[in-house]
Formats: sequence, structure tokens, C-alpha cells
Amino acid sequence: MESKIIIETIDLIKDYGAGESLVRAVDTISIKIHEGEFVAIMGPSGSGKSTLMNILACMDRPTSGKYILAGDDISGYTRTELARIRGKELGFVFQSFNLLPRMTALENVMLPLMYRPDKPTTIPQRKEMAMQVLASVGLADRSHHIPSELSGGQQQRVAIARVLINDPILVLADEPTGNLDTKSSEEILTMLHDLNDRGRTIVMVTHEPEIAAHTQRILHIRDGKLFSDEKNGHHYQRRVLQAVDMQPQKI
Repeated sequence: MESKIIIETIDLIKDYGAGESLVRAVDTISIKIHEGEFVAIMGPSGSGKSTLMNILACMDRPTSGKYILAGDDISGYTRTELARIRGKELGFVFQSFNLLPRMTALENVMLPLMYRPDKPTTIPQRKEMAMQVLASVGLADRSHHIPSELSGGQQQRVAIARVLINDPILVLADEPTGNLDTKSSEEILTMLHDLNDRGRTIVMVTHEPEIAAHTQRILHIRDGKLFSDEKNGHHYQRRVLQAVDMQPQKI
């Protein structure tokens, strides 16, 4: 049985300007991303990958074409309706972490629950839920530290915990390792793999081939068009090695 389609775009177009100054940032892109996939979007600067990501993240609307999210055509949704979708259905991991500097890790993770009128919670409930997800990313002992007291890798783990607390159907990661050293990048990628192994659908924008190589599938965007859609065996290999408790042998 085929898995559920989380993202489907049909002839998606995004234009800026008009007449001679018109720029077509996204040009008739049609893609399908299924539940549980880990997908990278790659492309050079100005390729349209960021514009495509903004549409998938419900931060912008297409000029024409369709964007179907988890079975609902949201192409014509108002900005208010898109904001509601962002708050309820999507989780975001940014290059710059986007943590509130004067709030502790615990308070940053609790924050999304305050904007869920459909799921009201008390302050003690929010604290308990936030501590659980902080523990799941290995930061229970840093819950009362503000972002400036945390390393870059720890800040990104707080950001991932903030994503998890709302149990989103889709996680969108924009250059999530861009501000991290190699060791911290590996930790974050391992965490994204683990989320994906537990069934999370992840779409990640990156310009680094070695980061994209961690995903199951790579969408290459060029001049606003889908240039190629490649399957990637790396993620499958990792799962097999984990299953048999082995590490790749050096040749």
C-alpha cells in the first residue's frame, strides 16, 4: 500500500513584478512527497529553491498552480489561514535557530503551545511537555539556560525540541547546519535521521552536497524549474547498518 502524499504541487508558478520586469522565481514545478520521506531541495543562489520552500512552508502563496498539503488544496488560502496551518501542521528548523534570546530553553520550547487555541493547555502541562521533548534531544539539564549560554549545536537542538512539541505532519529545515561546526552538524543530522526513522516527513533546503547526501531523495532546482529528482541510497544504507549493528568497513 502506497504511503500518504503529504506534499503535492501541480504546475506551481510564482512570479514577482510585471511586464518587462517580471521574474518567474518558480516555473511550473510539479512534485509529490510522501509521508515519511526525507527530501533535500538543492540549487544555486537565485535558482528558486528558497521561493519554493516559502510556498511549501505556507509563508507565501503561488501565483498559479496548486499546492496540496496532506490532501487539502491550500493554494488559495488567505494569509490568516496559512498562518493557522503553520501553527498547527508544520515545524520549522532555521539556520539561525530563531530562539528568543531572553527566554530559557524551556520557555522557548513551551512557546508554540501558547498559540494552539484548538489544544488548550495549562502552564504546568506546557512545562511538563516541554521538559519531555528537551529530554528527548538530550537537553533536560540545560532547560533553564538562555540561548547565549548554549552552544550552536545545543541551540539547534532546542529549536528541534520546539518543533516536536506540536507534533507536526511536516518538518521544514532551512540550512539547519549552516551555522554549525562539523561535530554539531553531524549531531543535528543524526537527530533529523532519528526523527525521520520515527515517521516524520522532512524537507530540507541545503546548498551542500554532503548534507543533501543524508537524505533519501534530492530535488535539484535551476532557473525556477525542477531540473532533476534523484533517489539517494545513503539513508537506506544507514538504516541497514543500524539494523545489523554494524559500521561501514574501511577499504
